[in-house]
Amino acid sequence: MAERLEWNVSGMDCASCVAKVARAVERMPGVSEVSVALMAEKLSLTLAPDTTPRERIEATVRALGYGIAPKGTAAPKQKGFVLPEAKTPPDHGPGHLHAGGTELDPGHEPGDGDHAAAAGADAGHGSGGHLHDAPADRGRRWFRTAKGRLVLVTGLLLAAAWAVDLTAGHELGYRAFAAACVIGVAPVAQRAFAALRMGQPFTIESLMTIAAVGALFIGAVEEAALVVFLFAVGEVLEGVAANQARDGIRALANLVPRTALLVEGAATREVPAASLVIGQTVLARPGDRIPADGEIVEGTSGVDESPVTGESLPKTRGPGEAVLAGSINTEAALRIRVTKAAEDNTIARIIRLVEEAEEARAPTERFIDRFSRWYMPLIVALSVAVILIPPLAMGADWDTWIYRGLTLLLIGCPCALVISVPASIASALSAGARRGLLMKGGAVIEAAAFVRQVAFDKTGTLTHGRPEVVDVVPAGRATEAEVLRLAAAVESGSSHPLAQAILRRAEGIPLPAATAARAITGKGVSATVEGRDLTIASPRHAAETGALQGEGIHRTRVMEEEGKTVAVLFEGKAALGLIGLRDVPRADAVEAVRQLRAMGITPTILTGDNPRTAAAIAGSLGTEFRAGMLPGDKLAAIREMAARGGVMMVGDGINDAPALKHASVGVAMGSGTDVALETADAAILRDRVTDVPAQIRLARATMSNIRQNVALALGLKAVFLATSVFGITGLWIAILADTGATVLVTLNALRLLAYNPEKA
Repeated sequence: MAERLEWNVSGMDCASCVAKVARAVERMPGVSEVSVALMAEKLSLTLAPDTTPRERIEATVRALGYGIAPKGTAAPKQKGFVLPEAKTPPDHGPGHLHAGGTELDPGHEPGDGDHAAAAGADAGHGSGGHLHDAPADRGRRWFRTAKGRLVLVTGLLLAAAWAVDLTAGHELGYRAFAAACVIGVAPVAQRAFAALRMGQPFTIESLMTIAAVGALFIGAVEEAALVVFLFAVGEVLEGVAANQARDGIRALANLVPRTALLVEGAATREVPAASLVIGQTVLARPGDRIPADGEIVEGTSGVDESPVTGESLPKTRGPGEAVLAGSINTEAALRIRVTKAAEDNTIARIIRLVEEAEEARAPTERFIDRFSRWYMPLIVALSVAVILIPPLAMGADWDTWIYRGLTLLLIGCPCALVISVPASIASALSAGARRGLLMKGGAVIEAAAFVRQVAFDKTGTLTHGRPEVVDVVPAGRATEAEVLRLAAAVESGSSHPLAQAILRRAEGIPLPAATAARAITGKGVSATVEGRDLTIASPRHAAETGALQGEGIHRTRVMEEEGKTVAVLFEGKAALGLIGLRDVPRADAVEAVRQLRAMGITPTILTGDNPRTAAAIAGSLGTEFRAGMLPGDKLAAIREMAARGGVMMVGDGINDAPALKHASVGVAMGSGTDVALETADAAILRDRVTDVPAQIRLARATMSNIRQNVALALGLKAVFLATSVFGITGLWIAILADTGATVLVTLNALRLLAYNPEKA
């Protein structure tokens, strides 16, 4: 049976790195469903039994210049062209969870940039000869990393060559420049040859190697050595930018403390937080970060959840209430029972969601990936034409046109274009996660950016989802107390918000046993209580059965016009009483609706409530509404709205699942619950309605950033392609334009990390 495997891959600095690893691995027998995540630095694939050994997959990735190790271990160094290592100080401290449960090496901080790999020779650039940092280089200043050392070595060689040229004459200077070029380009050529053997002739390493060797042959040795140095500088800048893009995700992992105080009887013992298991009790002192998702068993304190959900105000939590790992206990000691293992706590799940979101690529990103597959071969063909046609057809100087053709090769690398979308997406995902706004990938971000309608479920979304009983109206000979007692008995097994409201109102009243309970989908619930077949349901269903008539219908209408939801308790065709409930809209619901309308988006309430109650709520908020809807009706409404443009459905992640799934973007609200993180395309952790327009605002800003990046990448390419062909710019400008464009695009994408989508 085919097996799903996963590795940690270090040293990938750009989307070309991803493409290079993916294309090399997917060619192997038995390998399918290959996924390489740049920001998560992971390779996953499905491997058929008795085909390609795992060791061969690992060897292939290492040959390309990257560190690789099975999930849960650190990627080792690679062998090859090795530059001198700086002495590494000893690391201390236990390993910690990263990326949803992956254990890193002891002492490696989450912000350190998981760059194992190839000391110097592991100079492979995902699509090119980029040098990859060894594990010892993590978190160090650029000049203490392997890539930094390559910059220093090539820089010193270039400076020495200039010194020789100035002092010993041009002949020795020529040889010195040639030596500097050959030494600097050697690791790049090594990666180019490895990629060529794996069927990838069009990589930045190959273009760089051809350009450098070609420049040597036509005597442009000084420029060849300068190009190699500038290439190394560009690699350092690109690696720094890539690590900055990952820092937001790594910072999340550092929110959970490494250790926890485990309660053992009357004593406590410090243990690794990663070792906690469900059911254990931990102590969180004032000022401590809570080490695990759990439930308070003793103590009441303010809990600051801003590190996890972005909610700025601490909330008072007491016994029986849930708390999230990474939150800060602000006031008093709490004893907390662990309810989730370390690899499954809220922060781990958020990290996993953000990392895995790379697989859900935006349509724009998929288009650019397809474009880049034929773009580079086209550039190579154009370069060959520039080299051959003028000398052969017009008798032009060979050296001149060979030089221009080589320049064109370097300009043609699509690195900046390929990284333009994933860098923006990664930054947006990280910025959103810090504010409790989760989106599952680029496809969701792009869809959210084009939303023109938002459909809200009412209960638990626009309202607090905690309705209260405000009226109990008996009918016939029943009393108010009897209506409440019997209704609570019927609802005793239900978790519906209305049922819970009735049970809260009946607290302290002895309830009779209910048997044969059954739900009437979208209408109510029935059960046998004290030998009587009772039903509590919507007025519409009660009227259809003949139980609600005359005065009962009139009284129901009055209550509904007051904005109350009415439940009818009846036996057979006899109504026993009416129960009026009211769910208060969230304080920010009106502001959220105002913001949506200001953005040109139409908000609509889809609710199972009756039209009068729905009209009262919609009127107070300023939204459109559709009432009396069963789950199937909501699905039909979403499909109808989708025909008029992009539609976002916002619900609680449990009910209305079909509507959430069929909307352009389904958003679940729920403070860090499993459902909120997994059910829909996106999730809002803070239960703020204003986070809905904020999420759309973030998506729109991301797409604007992507358009800027694509224009920047293509614009620079177009300008320098033209200037190269006409001989205005040369080799060293070409490499600056290539690596410079990549760095500029990445830095532009990083601006999203500071973007605040809450500002209307």
